[in-house]
Amino acid sequence: MENNKISVGLDIGTTKIVAMIGRKNEYGKAEILGIGKSKSLGVHRGVVNNITQTIQSIQQAVQEAEAEAGLHIEDVTVGIAGQHIRSLQHSDYITRANSELVIDEEDIDRLINQVHKLVMLPGEEIIHVLPQEYKIDGQAEIKEPIGMYGGRLEANFHVVVGQVSSIRNIGRCVKSSGLELEGITLEPLASANAVLSQEEKEAGVALIDIGGGTTDLAVFKDGIIRHTAVIPFGGNVVTEDIKEGCSIIEKQAELLKIKFGSAWPGENKDNEIVSIPGLRGRDPKEITLKNLSKIIHARVVEIIEQVYVEIKNYGHEEQKKKLIAGIVLTGGGSQLKHLKQLVEYITGMDTRIGYPNEHLAGDSDNEIASPLFATAVGLVMDGLKRQERKRIEKEVEEMEHVVAEHSEETTVHEEEVIEAQKKERKSFLDKLTERVKDFLDNAE
Repeated sequence: MENNKISVGLDIGTTKIVAMIGRKNEYGKAEILGIGKSKSLGVHRGVVNNITQTIQSIQQAVQEAEAEAGLHIEDVTVGIAGQHIRSLQHSDYITRANSELVIDEEDIDRLINQVHKLVMLPGEEIIHVLPQEYKIDGQAEIKEPIGMYGGRLEANFHVVVGQVSSIRNIGRCVKSSGLELEGITLEPLASANAVLSQEEKEAGVALIDIGGGTTDLAVFKDGIIRHTAVIPFGGNVVTEDIKEGCSIIEKQAELLKIKFGSAWPGENKDNEIVSIPGLRGRDPKEITLKNLSKIIHARVVEIIEQVYVEIKNYGHEEQKKKLIAGIVLTGGGSQLKHLKQLVEYITGMDTRIGYPNEHLAGDSDNEIASPLFATAVGLVMDGLKRQERKRIEKEVEEMEHVVAEHSEETTVHEEEVIEAQKKERKSFLDKLTERVKDFLDNAE
């Protein structure tokens, strides 16, 4: 089996680290060959705070995935999230020297590079610059400006910003685990690719990915990402509250939450009681399920309300920006009983749980199609797309080479076609990945 057809997604989360190996089958779906999970020990709220422990957890997850797939992993696509991620809207413009020529890739590159010169807070770096709509000489709502005439090219951008040190720390962990960084992707975007359909993105949808340490939000409308946010609370704070409220240890609190937890306190009767074994011969503790639901409910409401504030910040209440497809919940925290009903009650928006099974091969294991692995599946898909891009670039180069050999008199038109294909613009994340790699190489 050719190893270059395989993509590996590495989801470095707060509660678990997942390594997933996948390839494209003949129907264009992702076929998962192996998956490895390990408990994440060195990550807090999506940010690495203990390099050594994170490296051990990554190696454990990777070895497990390798054993299941019977393959050796070298390159991985890594997701970044964490409380340091923030996003902002920005408008910028360039004035073209010659408005007699049509707008080309170089003009758009110039405009995007101008956004990269934005002054950020100390220690922050721009991760993504995502163009939304363009304006040419005052004519608005242009989606694809290439090939049009105009003197002043303007655009609205969605700019995602993160801390340089956090990104480099993730790079360091991956490299020290004996792996190469193939690409970096923003986790809310990876999850969105795995669980949302194109129709939902067009109609307007908010993806809420409830992880252990953070809750990620990505808002789409008209097929374009409009807003991203990372809220520094997730399933772990719910567990923490149960631990404090019921005076039990964390392991028991987590089990209670998974087995008996519900986000809706109304459904439990007063006489429903669960007994927790005491520590070292102490008497068992009795906890009423109604109490447990109340504790969970209070914290979950707080998380959803914070997310809803972000959705309102995007402008969901304006008629033009309405999210018709509502909300999609994914991530491990979305498996909490009655969460869907609670989200609908608080926000008044249609809600569904997002499973990453749409892009997976038909015979995939049920466990893989769980919301828990949405980000990992998205990262595998991202890696496969990146490989496809590289393959096309390589073919274009080879084609160019053949054309040059066969005839020195290549027509201007052919040259333009080749140039246009070759210039399929590198996403900024690819450039960022290269910069992180260079930094790590120089640091050694």
